[in-house]
Amino acid sequence: MSSDPWGRVDETGTVYVRTADGEREVGSWQAGSPEEALAYFERKYEGLVVEIGLLERRVKTTDLAPKDALTAIEHLRAAVTEAHAVGDLAALAKRLDALTEQVDARREERKVAKAKASEEARTAKDDLVTEAEQLAQSEQWRAAGERLRALVDIWKGLPRLDRKTDDELWHRFSHARSVFSKRRKAHFAALDAQREDARRRKEKLVEEAQALSGSTDWGPTAARYRELMTDWKAAGRAQREAEDDLWNRFRGAQDVFFAARSEVFAERDTEQRENLTLKEELAIEAEKLLPVTDLKAARAAFRGINERWEAIGHVPRDARPRIEGRMHAVERAIQEAEESEWRRTNPEARARAAGLTGQLQAAVDKLREQIETARAAGNNSRADKLQRELDGRQALLDQALKSLDEFGG
Repeated sequence: MSSDPWGRVDETGTVYVRTADGEREVGSWQAGSPEEALAYFERKYEGLVVEIGLLERRVKTTDLAPKDALTAIEHLRAAVTEAHAVGDLAALAKRLDALTEQVDARREERKVAKAKASEEARTAKDDLVTEAEQLAQSEQWRAAGERLRALVDIWKGLPRLDRKTDDELWHRFSHARSVFSKRRKAHFAALDAQREDARRRKEKLVEEAQALSGSTDWGPTAARYRELMTDWKAAGRAQREAEDDLWNRFRGAQDVFFAARSEVFAERDTEQRENLTLKEELAIEAEKLLPVTDLKAARAAFRGINERWEAIGHVPRDARPRIEGRMHAVERAIQEAEESEWRRTNPEARARAAGLTGQLQAAVDKLREQIETARAAGNNSRADKLQRELDGRQALLDQALKSLDEFGG
């Protein structure tokens, strides 16, 4: 008979393993010595040790699912319980118990992590739905469309929730995308209609512009072209493929007209510059009439100069105010001389001025007497009031005397 701390072989070759509950028969050995029998069953024990060690490493170093780990543990536990092996089977059972606790803890951690991930996914999907519903009302068609497509990709990358919650959120998300799609489609349909209307309006403008391109009625035609340009801008844009062609035709018709006008105006500008030189000479001649000393001679000379002025014709537009202003200045000076002469020689006006002067002088004299009387009586308040009235009448009198002087005394 042979034995070790964990097992023995009796005289019949029966092999036993020692456990806390007593000995348990694990096999029979007839092919060799008892030592060889124990060694054989000890190797079976070592095999169990290796399997448990491998499972421990898998649980520790891999993401083995808790369910699969527990299945493997229960399989090894049954193997240990029914093992035909010699060794410390209780120690193996304790290792399996510890491994079970470790797996249960990991399963709880995963459960918490899964719940957290699910809550985060729900929050993320809620946020996606909220943003999609806001974007559904946007009119930034390109940016909002691109963002909605990006939200779909983000949604696909998030874990699924429970079916009811996930379906409800997806329905809202999908509805928001559908609302935006319908609004965008309606917008661009309306835009297409507007562009077609713009194309028809611009086609008519092109036709009129081309019809006017040969006109020589320069002023009214140029004004009409400006109106057509205003109408063009108000018409809006046509379809892209039509807009450039319409514009080229519209602008081309204007170019024909304005090129012809520019050629005519270039000739006219040369003539007008020559006219300006002649009128400058006449302005110098007219300015020599000032100051007016002989009204009759000055009037006659200016009339002759003005007749030659009118016969010359137009000058360049930018020079017109300056050159005409010089002639007008001479004309005003002669008119003022005429008015001064008329006032000086008009007996009725002189009589009226003299009468007004006399009335004012009488009023001033009377006020002075009243002031002296008031002051003598010690009534300074009345004297001050009368003095203010006197100051006003004196100013009127001074002006009347000046006007009377203009009539020669």
